[in-house]
Amino acid sequence: MGHHPVEDSNRSDNNSICTVLDQRLSRRQILRGSATAATMVAGASLVACGGDSDSDSTAGAGGSNGPTIAPEALGFSAVPHSLEDRVVVPDGYQASVLIAKGDPLSLGLAAFKNDGTDVDYDQRSGDEHDAMAYFGLSDSGMPSAASSSRGVLCINHENLEDATLHQNGSTAAASNGGARPKTEVDREIQAHGVACVEVIKEGNRWRYVQGSPFNRRITAATELAMTGPVAGSELVKTRLSPAGMTRFGTLNNCGHGETPWHTYISGEENWFSYFRRDDDSAMRTSADNDLLTRYGLTPGGQGFSYREWDTVAAGDLYARFNITVSGASATEDFRNEANQHGFAIEVDPYRPTEKAKVRTVFGRFAHEGVWFAPAEAGKPVVAYMGDDARNEYIYKFVSAEGWDEADEYLGLSAGDKYLNEGTLYVAVFNADGGGEWKALKFGQNGLDAANPIYPFAGEADVLVGARLAADHVGATKMDRPEWSAINPLNGEIYIALTNNRTSNRPVDDLDAANPRAYEDLVGDANGRDGNANGHIIRWRETGGEHDALTFDWDIFLFGAESGADSASVNLSGLTADNDFSSPDGIFIDMRGLMWIQTDDGAYTDTVNNQMLVAIPGEVGDGGMQQVTSSVGADEKTVTTFVGKSASDVDLRRFLVGVPGCEITGIALTPDAKSLFVNIQHPGEGGSAASFNVDKSSWPNTSGDAQALGDGSSRPRSATIVITREDGGEIAL
Repeated sequence: MGHHPVEDSNRSDNNSICTVLDQRLSRRQILRGSATAATMVAGASLVACGGDSDSDSTAGAGGSNGPTIAPEALGFSAVPHSLEDRVVVPDGYQASVLIAKGDPLSLGLAAFKNDGTDVDYDQRSGDEHDAMAYFGLSDSGMPSAASSSRGVLCINHENLEDATLHQNGSTAAASNGGARPKTEVDREIQAHGVACVEVIKEGNRWRYVQGSPFNRRITAATELAMTGPVAGSELVKTRLSPAGMTRFGTLNNCGHGETPWHTYISGEENWFSYFRRDDDSAMRTSADNDLLTRYGLTPGGQGFSYREWDTVAAGDLYARFNITVSGASATEDFRNEANQHGFAIEVDPYRPTEKAKVRTVFGRFAHEGVWFAPAEAGKPVVAYMGDDARNEYIYKFVSAEGWDEADEYLGLSAGDKYLNEGTLYVAVFNADGGGEWKALKFGQNGLDAANPIYPFAGEADVLVGARLAADHVGATKMDRPEWSAINPLNGEIYIALTNNRTSNRPVDDLDAANPRAYEDLVGDANGRDGNANGHIIRWRETGGEHDALTFDWDIFLFGAESGADSASVNLSGLTADNDFSSPDGIFIDMRGLMWIQTDDGAYTDTVNNQMLVAIPGEVGDGGMQQVTSSVGADEKTVTTFVGKSASDVDLRRFLVGVPGCEITGIALTPDAKSLFVNIQHPGEGGSAASFNVDKSSWPNTSGDAQALGDGSSRPRSATIVITREDGGEIAL
């Protein structure tokens, strides 16, 4: 997410796809054949565990009372720009706060005071609500893919709002005898991670269930099980985990995923930034130094979210955040602690006592999330991922085992079957509109001990050093890969590229997949140069098979201000009803509608962060276009491939958030009548002296998300629920 500094450690010589710009731009007769439709709509064929279906909800997608599949038009008027301190939704809709930062999950816990004195965050909703997923429950509490009135929401808690979390802001170690106060650090550690919380619809209103047995928190200190090729390797052994089979905590949980067996995946994004590393380069091998540096852990440096947790003298759960070599071996210090992080964890929402697992097969980088293609019997399970940093890469994982529908509700044991072995791939986008997947597998593509970038000794090395492996095989540098989404109607894959700057990607390095750089509109107080507004790329795997090794791509939409030049910036023809900047969260629901959420800083002088919806079309529905970029004295013309215009995909603004917030996290009930959305860090950028109240005091204590903030309460991240006043389907 873009509200914090962005790590930039890709110093590889990969020139994006500039080296292949002299390829013939044949555009595969626009497309190399038609795609095969996905064999099932996501969620359409799910069966309640044990046959339990005693819920007053629909039969699911395609059922007699199910949602409308493949609608031809949207059914609401676009929301205008807004800078108000309230959530704005279309006429005929209502939005209410479901659960906010600090709300108690356990019975007997005091109500949240919101004055910086609250503790026990391991039993409360954490800070900075981010990605989430809804898992249905029947009336009797059994898993039910059809239930639209009761379920478990799994919610990521990415980071902290320091201006509002503590009573008077954070206390630095230097001002407290060299150590942070333990009470503050415990609050911070506990406010990170994941929350699972039961929610229920009563009449026309949703509420969360305090004291539900499904409620639980996973924090930055929770014990987790390491799995896959990295588990037990020398790279992850520490004083706290001498066998390398256990890890403590999850950090900077951003994007997510939902497996075909209905478990929750939480991606670890800017995990590297929590660690301290003194200059110990002389005590490490050159390979170790190269590995750490490639992940932003430079000698003598600290991450932008370094919080001095290691200064608390209360045991190894705190000391582990200092990864400086200090002992005679790896099991006498925490030199390898950072190697345990940067993967994704799997959580079973239906079995709250089961220990979450670290899935190392997904590789180690700034994981935005892990998004699964619809599973097909006998075929591998496939998931797509972005590395959320400038000039980083797009990945996919293909399981070794073929999908068996009998595993649908087996929880983490199914995860052990499909997510312990497989192949990680990285994407290369070619200039002719095609692309290929390069395997990141030990012994393939030069990934071995003789590699000139890093001496890979085994599969664990390749996964822990996935960025280095991707550098070596020539992956395409992208403009900050964020969320991915798979269209359940045709199997095509989308990924948001939120933005970039010419300081990271000079004009000369523009390429077909990342074709724009420009100076923001004159007079814009938030002006910046580069791809300031971002874009969304998509691709179709060859033959419609998600485990294919080649694909065709185009750019679905370009973010832009509506008044920007149509030839070089506003390439999708955005208007005041649908202009946007910095796409981040994207989601395609079971009906085939695409939702776009923003995390922007370039256009927020005109509109707060927002959410839009479109009918997405398909790869190749537009055409070839030349784009000339000019920043200062630098100019370059690039040929790219652009989808249909914004008007042709019926793109409309559905929601505008509050000042300082990011719009993130989205989940839709199976009947498509209740939409959950997160309003993250409202008021961010306000005055610390006012606890950000000078910028926002949302949410209103009434619980009405559409009401203005009261002007005095500290702002809180929150999950809201949106419904139509007439009870109909969202957006239609």
